[in-house]
Amino acid sequence: MRLADLRKLAIREQYGIRFRLTNGMECVVTEHGIAEVPGLKGVPGFNLEEELASAEKFVLEPCALGREKKAVPQPRSISREDLAAMVKSLSPAAAAHPEEE
Repeated sequence: MRLADLRKLAIREQYGIRFRLTNGMECVVTEHGIAEVPGLKGVPGFNLEEELASAEKFVLEPCALGREKKAVPQPRSISREDLAAMVKSLSPAAAAHPEEE
């Protein structure tokens, strides 16, 4: 699973995806597919791809766009394996629709 995969998932499913970095900071992939590290003031001393490779827990935050506040699901924690399964389900082969006869 790569950062580009998380970006696609965040955009298609309208999630914010958070994971903790080894230095204690946090990376947020927004529903627009932008990877941000809040609080980062300069050039980072780390690589987000490498940090993602070591992350084990993630938080999915459903986006509230176009939804009433009551209808927005709560953020939920998921494991790396569950997130990888979600990413895999977005593959082009899985997205192909069977043709109607």
